[in-house]
Amino acid sequence: MALMRSIATVGGFTMMSRILGFARDILVAAILGAGPVADAFFIAFKFPNVFRRLFAEGAFNAAFVPLFAGKYEEDGADVAKQFAERAFAFLFWVLLVLLVIMELAMPWAMQLFAPGFMDDPDKFDLAVYLTRITFPYLLFISLVSLMAGILNSLNKFAAAAATPVLLNICLIGAIIGLTPYMETPGHALAWGVFGAGIVQFAWLFWNCMGNKMTLVLRLPSWGEDVKLMVKRIIPGAIGAGIYQVNLLVDMMIATLLPTGAISFLFYADRINQLPLGVVGVAVGTALLPMLSRQIRAGNEAEAMNSLNRALEFSLFLTLPAAAAYMVIADPIVSVLFERNEFTATDSTATAAALFVYAFGLPAYVLNKALTPGFFARGDTKTPMKIAAVCMVVNIAFNLLLMGPYLHVGLAMATVISAWTNTILLAWVLRKRGFFSVDSRLASKSLRIVVACLIMMAGLYGLTIWLEGFLTGNQVERIVALIGLVGAGLVLYFVSAFLLRIMRPSELKSMLKRG
Repeated sequence: MALMRSIATVGGFTMMSRILGFARDILVAAILGAGPVADAFFIAFKFPNVFRRLFAEGAFNAAFVPLFAGKYEEDGADVAKQFAERAFAFLFWVLLVLLVIMELAMPWAMQLFAPGFMDDPDKFDLAVYLTRITFPYLLFISLVSLMAGILNSLNKFAAAAATPVLLNICLIGAIIGLTPYMETPGHALAWGVFGAGIVQFAWLFWNCMGNKMTLVLRLPSWGEDVKLMVKRIIPGAIGAGIYQVNLLVDMMIATLLPTGAISFLFYADRINQLPLGVVGVAVGTALLPMLSRQIRAGNEAEAMNSLNRALEFSLFLTLPAAAAYMVIADPIVSVLFERNEFTATDSTATAAALFVYAFGLPAYVLNKALTPGFFARGDTKTPMKIAAVCMVVNIAFNLLLMGPYLHVGLAMATVISAWTNTILLAWVLRKRGFFSVDSRLASKSLRIVVACLIMMAGLYGLTIWLEGFLTGNQVERIVALIGLVGAGLVLYFVSAFLLRIMRPSELKSMLKRG
């Protein structure tokens, strides 16, 4: 069906981005390790991204995409383009004002968001300086997100899905090409982030031009459609803001833990982001415009089926990834990162966080599939309320678990909060009659769990058998990990075939049909 083909397009480019991202992270780990410069850069990198998720990928895109898709469907390309230009102007001028304010107020903002750094003046000053370099990335990537929403609504998923590849290419080029000329590798990476924003913006602007959606920057105007968009943005922004407060609280607490905690969580999350990005982001990106069109056309039955198939596809590819992380977290982290400045102790600490994150991976992906069920109906208030509950849960468990478990406790709190979000989203959708688990999804979910258990048992046995290689030299560890991953894939897909979860011909037809 068309949904699966769209998911495959987004997921394929995201997979390419994640592979390049691993190459980038391997270089960063080898050169930066998990020390103070790494902690300062990761704060500088996360800072604009937190605001990006708030202003672009969160409330703004959730309000913009259904309105744009509806105008394009009902009123034609010209009317939709005029609305897009007004939205573009609104986003640009709001973010420009925010950018100027934050650049001036950065030292005070850093005192609030990284209080633990104040005990180390050098690390604090470095974090302020690097964040001033990276923060303009927010403006460019937010406009990129708007243009991606336009292209996705036109069923042009490839160009937008390819933009993260450009970020990783820029960062790899910066750490290799700029590091010899900079004070620290952190400085080189910060300028790489700045440059990546410009490159990504130019790429999508050119693609919008190619699809007759050239956006001209204007002074902001206040029409009825912009009023409606802002009306929908406000509760969504509060909801997204609540989630970002969650992330900021995690960041603040992590700065209070021993040096390296931020880096351990960052590296573990980067590995965890592979299936989340390939499956979760792809599903959410492809599902929102499709649900918007189906609901606007009054096809609730088709929307229900699309949501069930998206959940089925998500579980089919996400549960085995989570199961594998639980069994082979140690060799994955060791092979990817343990070299030069990244020590065996760093590997152990990062692997512990990855093991915990794995339990939340299905929840993260399911959230990406469930949330469009609200946004496509113009409902941004309900996810806001649910996010508020999850924020309280996250903060409570952060404070409860950080003492005994340090950075691993923060990962535990994140997982608990994610599952709380999933359960509440599904419950509300079901209560309103917008979602029910059909027999196909229920049956296949149980069989997917059985296939994952078979794979886990096989992987556990193989780790014991390959222990000598997994603790050997670098080449032996790489070969052993490749063997483990390959064996895990074979075990899972053979089990899926025998249990009739997904036959090769069925998967192929799902990706091509439509």
